[in-house]
Amino acid sequence: MDRISNLPDEVLCHILSLLPTKDSALTSALSKRWLNLWKLVPHPEKGKGERDEIRQSFVDFVDSVLARQGDSPVEKFTLKCITGIHPDIVNRWIRNVVQRGVSDLTLNTDFSYTNTDEDGYRLPEEMFCSKTLVTLRLRSENCVDWWHPDMGSSLPMLKKLDINSEVIFCGEIEEFVPSFPALEDLRMSNMEWPELDVTVSSESIRKLSLHGTGCEPMKFWQNPKSFSFDTPSLLSLNYSELVAEDYPVVNMENLLEARINLIVTDGQIKRLRGTLDDDEELKDGEAEEGDVVLHFGNVVKLMYGIRNVRKLCLPADTLEVLSQCCESMPVFNNIIFLGVTSEPNRVWQAMPGLLRNCPHLETIIFQGLLHHVTDKCGDACPCISWEDKGRSLTSCPVKMIEIQGFRGTMKEMTMIKHFLDYLPCLKLMKIYIEEHEPTQLRNREVSNLVLEMFELYNKLSSCDVQLLASDFLDEKLTAQGYI
Repeated sequence: MDRISNLPDEVLCHILSLLPTKDSALTSALSKRWLNLWKLVPHPEKGKGERDEIRQSFVDFVDSVLARQGDSPVEKFTLKCITGIHPDIVNRWIRNVVQRGVSDLTLNTDFSYTNTDEDGYRLPEEMFCSKTLVTLRLRSENCVDWWHPDMGSSLPMLKKLDINSEVIFCGEIEEFVPSFPALEDLRMSNMEWPELDVTVSSESIRKLSLHGTGCEPMKFWQNPKSFSFDTPSLLSLNYSELVAEDYPVVNMENLLEARINLIVTDGQIKRLRGTLDDDEELKDGEAEEGDVVLHFGNVVKLMYGIRNVRKLCLPADTLEVLSQCCESMPVFNNIIFLGVTSEPNRVWQAMPGLLRNCPHLETIIFQGLLHHVTDKCGDACPCISWEDKGRSLTSCPVKMIEIQGFRGTMKEMTMIKHFLDYLPCLKLMKIYIEEHEPTQLRNREVSNLVLEMFELYNKLSSCDVQLLASDFLDEKLTAQGYI
């Protein structure tokens, strides 16, 4: 058996392809080497009858594996459930391993084509009585309704909870999170808040990732009235949600790193900029959001709550929202790393205040440089001529800048020159060429001009400017000493 196991994957997969699907799947029990090989083998299907046979074969296989183990303890159980398996069968397997003391449970389910009258998938109640479960990961293509009102603090050992489904219904999060008194790492995607006043409260959580249903493209959800964080032990935050009208409690004194994605709709953008006509017709009810936008300045409370972070990442929507509180931004005394995403339809006018209020900043990573230009764009960019041009940059101590998604436009080149002229401590600038979208750099004349300008930048500046390219420029850049 050892000699066979040492054969290349291609050879083993060919051997397995000669076996019936059921026998091929059974080889996964031989050793770790064989665990996933059968999944790589294409087994032809000849219609519904054979598909049903494959599903039943999978059910029989899992049942047999669990039955052979009897009541022996289970430390880790991972289940990736193929389409068509009934939820009752999956829950039967979950009950089995829970009764045997499983501590690490990963479930990846898809009941999209299951003949069931249930609107969503509901986890078995027995799972919420586990005294041994430490890690729970759930992936589902369905709506997951897993909240049991009488659950209480039934998972005393749970430290990591990671849920990602089409929509999650967990009841009020004020009751949900305290049900896990030992929880340290919480990740929840596609959350739907039953109430518009949300409070996340936990003494134990150290890492938190929350993504609301408002983050989904083509969906429109109501902005929360308030969003509070009472998480004194939190070290890492990844928060993505429609902008709340207020952030009354933000208790994160120990926070080290944060990514704050405050999502705004097109209608809210127009209201923020004062460009929405009274009779303009908007989609998805956006014309009714005027009152929400009036409170966007309250996001400064959230920024004050995270002012102790060392690493901060701000997507383009967040920069747009922060334009409402530029003058009242807190000083971020601990920030050494700042990540910024720019988009051509989002403003940059919060950037000067951010740079001035980060007195120990060492590194900036820009995902794109192009942004929407307004008369309040500030002096962090050269888009509009200012009397105090570059003033916010001259006090910025940043030593390294990384620019991603470079397209070779003159506007980008002008901004790069602006940074080189006004950032006094800048020692290294890495510029990565956009690889996935068309750029002007595929034009030979443009690429030659860009290379000449970078060569000039390196001669005139004390900063080491590096252009890091995709394959189509590799040879040219290598010849000129850039890579």
